[in-house]
Amino acid sequence: MGYDRSMKMWQPDPAEIDSLSIVEFRQTVASRYAVPLTDYQALHRWSVQHRAEFWDEVGDYCSVRLNQPDAALSLLETDSMQGARWYPDATLNFAENLLFGGRKARADSDEAIVFRGENDSVRMRLTQGELLAQVTRLASALADDGVVAGTRVAAYVANTPEAVVAMLAVTSLGAVWSSCSPDFGIDGVHDRFGQIEPEVLFCINAYHYGGKTHDVSDTVSTLVERLPSVRRVVEINFVNADHDSQLRGTALALRKSWAEYLEEAPERALVFTQVPFSHPLYIMFSSGTTGKPKCIIHGTGGTLLQHVKEHVLHAGVMSGDRVFFFTTCGWMMWNWLVSGLAAGATLMLYDGSPFHPDGNVLFDYAAEENFTHFGISAKFIDACRNAQLDPMKTHDLSCLRVLMSTGSTLLPESFDYVYKHIKKDVCLSSMSGGTDIVSCFVLGNPELAVFRGELQCPGLGMDIQVFDEQGKALPVDEPGELVCTQAFPSMPIGFYGDVDGSRYFKAYFDRFDNVWCHGDWSHVTQNGGLVIHGRSDATLNPGGVRIGTAEIYRQVEVFDEVLESIVIGQNWQGDTRVVLFVRMAEGTRLDDELISRIKSQIRSSTTPRHVPAKIIEVSDIPRTKSGKIVELAVRKVVHGQAIDNAEALMNPEALELYRDVPELC
Repeated sequence: MGYDRSMKMWQPDPAEIDSLSIVEFRQTVASRYAVPLTDYQALHRWSVQHRAEFWDEVGDYCSVRLNQPDAALSLLETDSMQGARWYPDATLNFAENLLFGGRKARADSDEAIVFRGENDSVRMRLTQGELLAQVTRLASALADDGVVAGTRVAAYVANTPEAVVAMLAVTSLGAVWSSCSPDFGIDGVHDRFGQIEPEVLFCINAYHYGGKTHDVSDTVSTLVERLPSVRRVVEINFVNADHDSQLRGTALALRKSWAEYLEEAPERALVFTQVPFSHPLYIMFSSGTTGKPKCIIHGTGGTLLQHVKEHVLHAGVMSGDRVFFFTTCGWMMWNWLVSGLAAGATLMLYDGSPFHPDGNVLFDYAAEENFTHFGISAKFIDACRNAQLDPMKTHDLSCLRVLMSTGSTLLPESFDYVYKHIKKDVCLSSMSGGTDIVSCFVLGNPELAVFRGELQCPGLGMDIQVFDEQGKALPVDEPGELVCTQAFPSMPIGFYGDVDGSRYFKAYFDRFDNVWCHGDWSHVTQNGGLVIHGRSDATLNPGGVRIGTAEIYRQVEVFDEVLESIVIGQNWQGDTRVVLFVRMAEGTRLDDELISRIKSQIRSSTTPRHVPAKIIEVSDIPRTKSGKIVELAVRKVVHGQAIDNAEALMNPEALELYRDVPELC
């Protein structure tokens, strides 16, 4: 597939394997069920063949607080994968599990949250006792405002401790949390919150990014005017805390500051409302780059079970670990990160640009605060590589055990960069899943070796396969559609407003009969891992041969002259031709000689069908707020089609660079 699959980049120290949680878990299951589980592959087979027992064991091992009657069913299956019901008679509370769950109780004096903002003067630490006190007061204030189980609460906030406190207070009452980052403009945030009609809105007054202060008071004021369902606005003075609120109109009339809202809360004990396993917990949103975002409802128990499995078993998070992921509150990795509390971890939060004042800011944070787990996007690693940063020489990352990457495909060259320039003895866990399942299908495992360009393994309990066009499982190394053939707990409850479930069915089950089709073009490797080639709906199809876009990116990004690229298929003379757009590094230009070298590299490393018919220089590449390039949106612009939701993009103005390009006419 154009790179050396056999290259082993890292393997665990044999002396430390027996201390890993995933090994202890495997040995526990093997003993309890009297089955020979000698390696991860055997455990994975058992986990999908005995799903009910597997998830019971996850809950038991991770000390999940679940109220389950004796002899009650763990899984009630139906003829439809979509209709499976997990723990139909059980109840629990999400916040209770994050605050008091886990295998080891956190002491009141233990750090629960550490925060650092781009403006380095903004730092904060919360102990377990302080976190609990704030959640207690905020839950009391919300209850006094009529928030009960099922109430929808929205948050237009930065990635600060207040966001975590608010989510915990909301879910302690059994209410439903939905968040969006403040870099969304009015149409982008209204396209999301307008569909779910929240009753309470948390917001910030401003945020820092890229060395600038961005006031969002006008956006919040306009948003509240458009949301008649809102009856309370709680404003967090994140920037210029001593200044008066700049909100206006209805937003100002409904406003309470964060400080006064907590101060005026009635004194009452924190009571965790017990809700059914499938009770709504989060409403999350698809990227919405080609239409209005889907409002995806995730259940309480399924989200919790899936997250503790991934934190404890797949990421090896232990009590006291310091877990970081660079994210905003508008990306599912925020929801994933905060569940680290249930594993006993300290959450390491950051808000701002990861490249201000330079690309070392996150590595500074990691070194100073002794991160054990460092999560970033694949594009961040690419950017560090292009900037020729060398943290291995400049930063002490001796505490770091796991480096996690997601958001897009991690190129083989980025694997090289991590092990040459970040840390040699680290488990590089490339992860793939998404908002649709608020978790991962494929991810890391500290028990397994890391191979160049590969995601280590399928997640436990996830019966994933790769299908051909006819719905048949493909052998190793054959690319096709990534699917999941059996129900799993973190499947969405449904889409908000989708009364008959037809939109939900169309999104995941319309492609293959009773099989979840995730939309990733992938293949299984000889090592038991996976390679993701890109989204299958963006797959190129020249001459009827399907090509994953990542196969081309791998070859293009070996050129130092190319900063980044985006590739699409253009309808042309009854077929599809491959068109590659490149953004050049500073001081370089795209000329005939470089075009020839790029085409030669692609041809020699892949196939002649991969070679672009056109290679065109652009000054910018459009991407979502979470940093994903938007191939489908670019393709629509090239074909003269309308973009329904440009607000979902970080840089929507970049789309105009692809309209009416002379070379494509």
